[in-house]
Amino acid sequence: MSESPERGRFSLRGRFPLRGRLSLRGRLLAIALLLLVVALLGSNALAVVLLQRDLVRQLDTRLRTAATATARLTDPSDVAGDRTSRARDAVEQQLTGDVHLASLGPNGRVRRVIRPAAHSAPALPPLDAAAVGERGGRPFEAPAADGGEAWRVIAVPLNAPGEQHKQAEHTHSSVVVAASLAQVDATIRQLGARMLLIDSLVLALLGGAGWFAVRAGLRPLRRVETTAAAIADGDLSSRVPEPAASRTELGRLARALNGMLDRVEESDAARAAAAERMRRFIADASHELRTPLFGVKGFTELYRMGGMPERADVDAAMGRIEREAARLVRLVEDLLLLARLDEDAAAADPPLHLTPMDLRTLAVDALHDLRALDPRRPVTLTGPGGGPPGGAPVLGDEARLRQVTSNLVGNAVAHTPPGTPVRIGVGTQGGLAVLELHDEGPGMSEEQAARAFDRFYRADDARGRTERGGAGLGLAIVHSLVTAHHGRVEVRTAPAEGATFRVLLPLDG
Repeated sequence: MSESPERGRFSLRGRFPLRGRLSLRGRLLAIALLLLVVALLGSNALAVVLLQRDLVRQLDTRLRTAATATARLTDPSDVAGDRTSRARDAVEQQLTGDVHLASLGPNGRVRRVIRPAAHSAPALPPLDAAAVGERGGRPFEAPAADGGEAWRVIAVPLNAPGEQHKQAEHTHSSVVVAASLAQVDATIRQLGARMLLIDSLVLALLGGAGWFAVRAGLRPLRRVETTAAAIADGDLSSRVPEPAASRTELGRLARALNGMLDRVEESDAARAAAAERMRRFIADASHELRTPLFGVKGFTELYRMGGMPERADVDAAMGRIEREAARLVRLVEDLLLLARLDEDAAAADPPLHLTPMDLRTLAVDALHDLRALDPRRPVTLTGPGGGPPGGAPVLGDEARLRQVTSNLVGNAVAHTPPGTPVRIGVGTQGGLAVLELHDEGPGMSEEQAARAFDRFYRADDARGRTERGGAGLGLAIVHSLVTAHHGRVEVRTAPAEGATFRVLLPLDG
């Protein structure tokens, strides 16, 4: 007979039904109260046991004293006399409550009950002379004859002065003194009842106080819950309030959560910015590609419709198509270059062909390029900020760095009027190799300078696009290439004060 899988499955919910029903606050309070109940019950039980032991020990001491006095005063004969009365008085002086006093013969039989018990007498075991000697005067416990409260009993041999040798048959007689444990048991029961009452009041008071204490202690967790709900609703700026005691568990939790939220918000902002840049890049690239393509398409349609009857018209159209095609090629090449640079930037080691070189070579070539492009433009070669030029040894990819200087030169020519003076500075400054290009053109505003290295960005008419201007990718390529060489590029400009582009690279050696 196979067992059902459902019956054989172990279920924590079945064994701990309250675990899934109680809140964290309820579980903490229940655990605290459970531990308190165990502690109270354990301590009270220990106190009751110790008190009962002390009360029994005190009763035994009084029993022993009473038994010693009775053994001296009890007459071994059966004749009542003054000694018997005195023995009964001695017992009653030491013991309270129900007391049983009897004289026993050598065979253990009761010879005489000196003071009978008020209620049920103790059920005594055999107490002949040998049994009394074995007990050695130590108290013991005996049940009641009718099943009532137990008794503490002590049996000692008689040693009344002048009497123990009168009759040989009485020399081994003994006396039994018994005291009921009813008072001890009543005291213990009364104490237990009072302890239970006090424990109940303590548990009720501590339960109420613990509820508010746990609620106050878990208030930071409720704030964490509220913050998490706000974040789930899209508010990534929410933060968990950090408690004053930052070294506590809640303080460390709040600090860790806030750190995680900072990184999440930064990552979300970075993703949003990247998505916005990609959207703008695609829109700008589409616009830049559409302009020459529409020119080519327009001339081809004009030719197909017979709008170019003369050879000269065809040659002019083909020249325009060639220029637009060259512009498309440059734009596509720039886009491919930027894509490769972005891919290389994500790699730990960009694939550059690094060799020792000096930026002075690039500065001199830039000087010749500027003079060739605009012979009327005054161009000077100086050090960074002025003075004589100096060496600037770096470890770089010469072809890529030549592209940097070429783009800077093209930017100066495209965005400044013809004949505007340009200064090229090269040397070292602050432990870095510096190559700078300063023009005395119209300059840029602070907002324009902040976006100068954005892709497809072109400033307003003050530094607007001329016929020789590009698509706004030159400075973006400069920034990417310099960054790939672990350097940086800066722009210093102001309206009507020209612009200075500075390339700073680590020195070689």
